[in-house]
Amino acid sequence: MRAMGIEEFGGPDVLRVLELPEPQAGPGEVRIRVHAAAVNPTDAVLRRGGHAARMPGRWPPFVPGMDAAGVIDQLGPGTDGRLAVGQRVVAVVLFISEHGGAYAEQVVVPAASVVPAPEGVDHPAASTLLMNAMTARLALDALAVPPGGTVAVTGAAGAVGGYAVELAKADGLTVIADAAPQDVERVRGFGADHVVERGPDVADRIRALVPDGVPGLVDGSHQTTELVPAVADGGTLAELKGWSGPAERGVLVRPVMVTDAITDTVRLDALRRQAEAGVLTLHVADVLPAEEAARAHRLLEAGGLRGRLVLDFS
Repeated sequence: MRAMGIEEFGGPDVLRVLELPEPQAGPGEVRIRVHAAAVNPTDAVLRRGGHAARMPGRWPPFVPGMDAAGVIDQLGPGTDGRLAVGQRVVAVVLFISEHGGAYAEQVVVPAASVVPAPEGVDHPAASTLLMNAMTARLALDALAVPPGGTVAVTGAAGAVGGYAVELAKADGLTVIADAAPQDVERVRGFGADHVVERGPDVADRIRALVPDGVPGLVDGSHQTTELVPAVADGGTLAELKGWSGPAERGVLVRPVMVTDAITDTVRLDALRRQAEAGVLTLHVADVLPAEEAARAHRLLEAGGLRGRLVLDFS
């Protein structure tokens, strides 16, 4: 089986074509013939060695990738009949598991991490959905702002931020979002009610709109302490990179980890249905041959992408 992976940690050029044994689905698992794998920032963290502490006793090669779209080609014993061989699906892949990640022609995952692909969506676009949308879903759930309330989203032009804006609007919330001048219309297109200029003073600009501060904020720009002043006393800041505070004025900092929900089939399928209904819009920056994974990582780390890069394994 062909995969893109690493034998050692390092820069993008450590990504190589690997020939690995064909995986087999065990109890409660399915095997997917991968057609497309999205490239996410956490893939680069794995490549650099940032997830090594989460893989004790594991040895290279390591295969990145947490987002796969493809077709089921094997069902392990004990699956519940919800899925079938030949079905188009999307999956969240735990790349620190013994099976490895999504940058491969075949990947084995728990059946609970797999849902039907959105109807009318091709494999590359479908592969950009689950990990980022689930991260946004968990962040909004952590804020627990009731319908009619107001939340702020930074990094709103990005993959997670854009989904957070769209999901917040679907939840009946008013959304303040940030954007660079060239991204204002993109962020308005996600449904943001108010758009403020991004940057180190974004908290002041949010406070100018909501003088008492917002009850909840999704930190998609990874500004951590710079954003605490935008949050109301006793409000909540959802963090996507593990920062847990402290913060003053009773502001609660809630780190969000997508791995907490990768077997939450109900929520994964709800996101699939929202993509099908057009509530969530899928954005592909470019599709590259799988063998160009190193180039994809260089482009990712250069920044400025709108949408996700996708590796083609079809």
